[in-house]
Amino acid sequence: MRLVIQRVLKASVTVDQQIVGSINKGILAFLGIHAEDACPSVSYLIDKLIHLRIFSDDQGKMNRSLQDIKGEILVVSQFTLYANCSEGRRPSFTSAASFEKGKELYDRFVEDLRKIFPRVQTGIFGAAMQVALINDGPATFLIESK
Repeated sequence: MRLVIQRVLKASVTVDQQIVGSINKGILAFLGIHAEDACPSVSYLIDKLIHLRIFSDDQGKMNRSLQDIKGEILVVSQFTLYANCSEGRRPSFTSAASFEKGKELYDRFVEDLRKIFPRVQTGIFGAAMQVALINDGPATFLIESK
């Protein structure tokens, strides 16, 4: 599993011209699921996501976590995080999980995250989504499961 996370001042996701999820200060998390991923990856990524110290303290150093600032999370599925662009001119998505497996692990990720961090919004898995954000920093990080 891969998470591309961006520190944001606000973010939203729209499907069919309707906002389906929006947050204020926090993290926009794009979640990619590999064909060989399994449930143990979920716990590892959730722990990293809510405890990674990427928010500034009073001295301007990245020393605070999402929990520390009482921020919010917007989770958006993104199978293209496993695109292979090394050959030809068209990306290959054979490394990405199937729709069924991807949805199962995405739903598990969101469900488990909400159990320990209640301020979670989401997009809609598999939908064509438009994401709007005000990046804070900008600060963008990649987290991969072991």
